[in-house]
Amino acid sequence: MTSHNDSIPPLTVVTGATGILGRRVVDGLLRRGRPVRAVSRRPRHSDLPAPVDVVAGDLHEPSTLESAFTAATALVLIAVPDTAVDVVARARAAGIEHIVVVSSAAVTAGYDTTYNLPVERAVQESGIDWSIVRPGEFATNAVLIWGPSIRSGRRVVEPYPEQAGNPVHEQDIADVIVADLLDPGRRGRVDTLIGPDTLTKREQVAAIAAAVGDPITLDEVTPEQARNFYREQGGFAADNADWLYGLTSYDGVEDATDEPLEATPSSDGAYRSLTDVLGRPGRSYAQWARDHASDFTRTAGTRP
Repeated sequence: MTSHNDSIPPLTVVTGATGILGRRVVDGLLRRGRPVRAVSRRPRHSDLPAPVDVVAGDLHEPSTLESAFTAATALVLIAVPDTAVDVVARARAAGIEHIVVVSSAAVTAGYDTTYNLPVERAVQESGIDWSIVRPGEFATNAVLIWGPSIRSGRRVVEPYPEQAGNPVHEQDIADVIVADLLDPGRRGRVDTLIGPDTLTKREQVAAIAAAVGDPITLDEVTPEQARNFYREQGGFAADNADWLYGLTSYDGVEDATDEPLEATPSSDGAYRSLTDVLGRPGRSYAQWARDHASDFTRTAGTRP
């Protein structure tokens, strides 16, 4: 791949730049003196810092991305499977040399065959240099699923309180993406990233309670009751309730589950900690809970 002039700081295009992960990627690149162009469907409402070049564009409509890709050398790509082949082709035609795909650990597990996997394949088959980051469970899912009921009544509804996982701090995911962008030696990597702590749902709720300084009740219910509760709540939890509580597979197949939800996950070398990936410990779940304590208060504000 022909390199751009080394005297010109390489420009990185970030899709999903206004999201909880993308914003941290943007900040990480800016701290290292790298110019950033953010793609947004509503650029006037992006609230990104002044150095960022915010342009209109939509991954669902690849023809809108021409100006976003102009003069860029790298791309952070989130999953929109239906248009991935077209988006990647346009990136290549514009001269983008490296794509970091933000994927999912569900691909590693074999559950995701229709959403993130097609995006990975489109990039890997494009001839562009690539890196793939497959985060495990985002710790921030707790804000999206449990946040409303914790704020309103210090309560969590959960059918599988002993289900264990390794939630990962979004800043650790962003740090890996930034490292992949800055270090050419990291191209061709696939990193499935998990958090440092193996915790049950009950233990996660306890960590949040400690962070906010209030007890939180965990009500154990059936999967169907949980689904009904979160459908009524709305938002992310409602959109994902069937899969979250084992009533469909990750790919949306009814009456099929991806794993025994009561089980503690077994050790697998495919799943890597931040120590494995970047050589330093990942942020603990307790730290994540402290960082997000205001998101669980009755007057939760917007994170910076």
